[in-house]
Amino acid sequence: MNDEAEKLESPLPRHVAVIMDGNGRWATQHGLPRVAGHRAGVKSARLIVEACAEAQVETLTLFAFSSENWQRPVDEVNALMRLFIEVLQREVATLHKNDVRLRFIGARENLPTILQKRIEDAEHATAANQRMTLVLAVAFGGRWDIVQAARRIAAKVRAGEIDVQDIDDAVVARHLSLAGLGDPDLLIRTGGEKRVSNFLLWDLAYSEIQFSDTLWPDFDRSDLDDAFAFFGSRQRRFGRVGIPKEASVD
Repeated sequence: MNDEAEKLESPLPRHVAVIMDGNGRWATQHGLPRVAGHRAGVKSARLIVEACAEAQVETLTLFAFSSENWQRPVDEVNALMRLFIEVLQREVATLHKNDVRLRFIGARENLPTILQKRIEDAEHATAANQRMTLVLAVAFGGRWDIVQAARRIAAKVRAGEIDVQDIDDAVVARHLSLAGLGDPDLLIRTGGEKRVSNFLLWDLAYSEIQFSDTLWPDFDRSDLDDAFAFFGSRQRRFGRVGIPKEASVD
């Protein structure tokens, strides 16, 4: 069996999450300002959204801006905010035409007012779409997500809506940002770094993780195919004892 046939036959993840890393280093390598790397990264994001939709991935979550990214130089942060606004203005109509639903997670109250409005409009315009859900994590952090879930649950306990003894994994999951979308089956991190960088800390508990050396602006469909092939080669046990691949069931 050739490599392409194996890729086609491998099981695909239903939910893919991506840490899009390497924009700044890509720009430096090309003698360009860092914002040029972020702009180049938008093209890769568009390509991967299209590829995942074609592959019938149900949910694609992209880590666009972390809680910690506010600590970057003011000029870079401002440029990123302008880029987010520009991209939303340009891309939402195409996503809607292709039946992709947009959902944003993160502390949106910390974002510029105009960006908050664009986010709200984009979510409203695409709310009924069903082909794929594209989640953009903006001003997001995994620890922030768990803290805000704890606050919501505590408020419900205080209001008598939840008994403390009834709090379990399912209750916590229902109050996290990805509620209703399921945990990522596959996390891809580009750029060569090997850490999760405060992304979806609860949700990634049993995700398969593929670290790619490719810088995000250079990440293309062949890199995505490699990630899917990696996922297809994994035996997902979720803490249980695995079954050897050569074993058969009568």
